[in-house]
Amino acid sequence: MAPKRPLEDDADSPKPKKHRTGFRIGPDNLPDGTHRRKVMKIKKDLIHKAKVKKSYAKLKAREPITPTPIPTEPGEPVEPASQDLHPERQAMLDAPRDPTPPVNQAQSFSQGPQQRRTKRPGYFEKEQAFAAQKKAEAEARRLEFERREKEKKEKIEERERFRKAMAKARTGGKNGQRKLGKESKVLLEKVRRIVGE
Repeated sequence: MAPKRPLEDDADSPKPKKHRTGFRIGPDNLPDGTHRRKVMKIKKDLIHKAKVKKSYAKLKAREPITPTPIPTEPGEPVEPASQDLHPERQAMLDAPRDPTPPVNQAQSFSQGPQQRRTKRPGYFEKEQAFAAQKKAEAEARRLEFERREKEKKEKIEERERFRKAMAKARTGGKNGQRKLGKESKVLLEKVRRIVGE
């Protein structure tokens, strides 16, 4: 047999309570770490604020706030605030205006920022000095390297010139004899260079 259908008119039967889930903030699958802790903190803050609002609403409903009158002495009548200017301000406004400021004020204004400027603390003076020293050393190394390269190049060119001159002098003449005049000049130059060193 089929179960009996409940009566729709039955007001006495209590309705089942619906299970309420809490509210969610952020994604569900966050790993433990900074992001998850941030989300949990936001959720706790929201819950705390809601509780404070709820308790304040309860207090407000319990004790209605009545505006308290400001106590004033009965002998003095309260005057409304006047729209008149202060006498000193009125005198300043009525005084004739000078289109140009006096000379001493202009000078003091131009000198003001210079006088206020003080020497800032040198947080990086040591590092700057160290960097300047390193830069100077690098420049000296570069100049030394260039000088050595120039000397090396000059020596190579000199050797090449000497080799070509000797090769030309050693070639035989018409009858296969060596050209002693040309060879002697090259050898004499070699001797001078060795003695000069």
